[in-house]
Amino acid sequence: MSGHSLVDWLRAQDEQVLVELLRARPDLATPPPADSSVLATRAGMRASVVRACEDLDALTRTVLDALAIAGADTEPQPLTRINRLMGKGVPAARTKEAVHRLRELAVAWGPDTALSIVPAATEVISQFPGNLGRAVPQLDEMDLPEVLTELDPAERRLLETLAAGPPIGRTKDAGRAVPLERAESPVQSLMARGLLVRRDNETVELPRQLGLLLRGDRPMGQVQVSQPELNVTGRSVSTVDSTAAGAALELLRHLEGLIALWSAEPPGVLRAGGLGVRELRRVAKELEIEEERATLLVELAVDSDLIDNSGGGEPEWVPTTHVEPFLAAAPDQQWATLAVGWLELPRLPALAGRRDDRDKLLSPLSNDLRRPNAVRERHRVLGVLAELPAGSCVGSAEDLVAALAWRAPARGGRMRDDLVRWIVAEATALGIVALGGLSTAGAALLNEGPGEAAKRMLDSLPEPIDHVLVQADLTVVAPGRLEPELAADIAAVADVESAGGATVYRITEKTVRRALDGGRSAAELHELFAKRSRTPVPQSLSYLIDDIARKHGQLRGGQAGSFLRCDDPALIAEVLANQDIARLELRRIAPTVLISPLALLEVLEGLRDSGYAPAAEGPDGAVVDLRPAGHRIPGRPQGTRRLFSPSRPSVEQLASVVRMIQAGDRAAEAPRGAAVSTSVLGTAATVALLQKAAAEGRMVWIGVVDSHGTASQQMVTPVRVAGGVLDAFDAVLDMVCRFPLHRITSTALAED
Repeated sequence: MSGHSLVDWLRAQDEQVLVELLRARPDLATPPPADSSVLATRAGMRASVVRACEDLDALTRTVLDALAIAGADTEPQPLTRINRLMGKGVPAARTKEAVHRLRELAVAWGPDTALSIVPAATEVISQFPGNLGRAVPQLDEMDLPEVLTELDPAERRLLETLAAGPPIGRTKDAGRAVPLERAESPVQSLMARGLLVRRDNETVELPRQLGLLLRGDRPMGQVQVSQPELNVTGRSVSTVDSTAAGAALELLRHLEGLIALWSAEPPGVLRAGGLGVRELRRVAKELEIEEERATLLVELAVDSDLIDNSGGGEPEWVPTTHVEPFLAAAPDQQWATLAVGWLELPRLPALAGRRDDRDKLLSPLSNDLRRPNAVRERHRVLGVLAELPAGSCVGSAEDLVAALAWRAPARGGRMRDDLVRWIVAEATALGIVALGGLSTAGAALLNEGPGEAAKRMLDSLPEPIDHVLVQADLTVVAPGRLEPELAADIAAVADVESAGGATVYRITEKTVRRALDGGRSAAELHELFAKRSRTPVPQSLSYLIDDIARKHGQLRGGQAGSFLRCDDPALIAEVLANQDIARLELRRIAPTVLISPLALLEVLEGLRDSGYAPAAEGPDGAVVDLRPAGHRIPGRPQGTRRLFSPSRPSVEQLASVVRMIQAGDRAAEAPRGAAVSTSVLGTAATVALLQKAAAEGRMVWIGVVDSHGTASQQMVTPVRVAGGVLDAFDAVLDMVCRFPLHRITSTALAED
């Protein structure tokens, strides 16, 4: 039979009920409670109750509010009263389900005729449960319906407004209490009648009794019984996946641009850590993206160890040695690295650019963006989409905001709704979500891991294209994802002008010269476009390549410092006479050779700035590319990422804890003989009592202090006492345990 206290109720439950309780509230099981009284104490602690109530849906929280309003924290209440409080439109069956959930969490207990809640529950719910004010005992003596009929319309409207919630209002009249006959406003009149209560000089509160009365058949107000329906549109899975693949490729292109940008000019690290606003704007401008997307890019790059803080006296954000293997990997593998990194990122990139409670600007890559709930919230938001059939797309992020607000209104705090919007936007940028639905690769990432997710993304990516379309205006159109070799060739001779479903490249004198500087010959460039273009190669492009190639490399530079050579003595003389490049300190050592004390790269750049087209050559006379490869720092050792999975004890472990609790309950109820204290009577008396118990096969209570100084009471059956050690059978653990005698503080026979 269930008792009136939580302890009594817990003792009356079977093993399965208690196992489910510990599964739902794992903090109660650590360390294992000695008995039900310890378990009940923990279950009623405020911090534990807060955690237990975090994931309650809106209806269950409203039922908890109703229990608090009914006073179930001080006196058991019948379910019928709670049903009346929930009011019209709330099925009794749904209220009963919510009560059952609260019982599963031991936030509530007792039969339907006598429900109670832990006192701490009243501290974790709203200050105004059910949007109702506090009860005023004096009103219980008044005929409130009759009093309401005496009010004028303005006073009645004021009360009805406060009854709808919240029950407090700000008014300058709050601090001026006057007799009823001298009242000059509805507030003063209602205060004089005792129908409004003054909280401070600017605030009044509507008493709970009036709020309940004015709400009529809906005492808890408009209760949302079920989750708001998601506005779902069915789309073909292939459409969702192809859209996701396009987003993934665009993200990878931008990341490659970020790596190239910071390879050439690494930005500095702020003194307080993070990336400066100016540097973030530079990234956004150079890559032609929004600052929010730039923030996401740099956060993903640093998290994936593609970029890191160089440290030292003037630290910079520098690409690491992990960049080259990453860029050489297939797009699906690159995507999987970024996607799993984002899913497990313990930070909120969207907070960058906002200000904290102290009005401090939050910077990308700073510690200020760390949030312990970030990973769990991403899984929670994407979990809603994962529940839908494949191809189901939610019309708006606001639908998810409403659904998740109902599922767990207490989660996320003030940022609860913004978190959902941020997560959906970032998941869409990564291709985990597309068109409002979970992509096949995104679903695999959640359920099967990064390996399977990469395979699904590979299936979604368009087949690489082996051709381009060269236009008369010297643009090159790539109508899809190019083969890696072709992409590298085109990138060497052209710059990206626009990207999307098709990428448009622009060929200029500068880009052709860049290709020639990189070691490609004019013949190779002609062959590239002749073989790879599906459109005729325009004459203007052929002329441009030949014209640049004709001038390119006439001057040859080597390291001496550096030297210049040319088969045309007249050109050598022209260069030597050019005052614009006097700073290069060129000196003729032969009719066709000049030397300089400056580095070759500096000499070549100076000549190019003055309109010449020199080329660098190696010892064999072949053209070499002297462009710097970019800054790199060593990367951190990389391990295998594990997807988020809350660490929970197994059912078997929890069952063992429950058996220990139940054994503690039986032992606590068992009569025991007089205790022998080791500190008073010494070890000899303890040994004698234990040896007697071992000889007679009797159970004993022993007080033990473990190696951490924690004291506990255990009931065991001694088997042998020798060598300063007690070997005893523990029925809870179903094994013989060993206890050093010097750790046993007291012993008592368990009476039959």
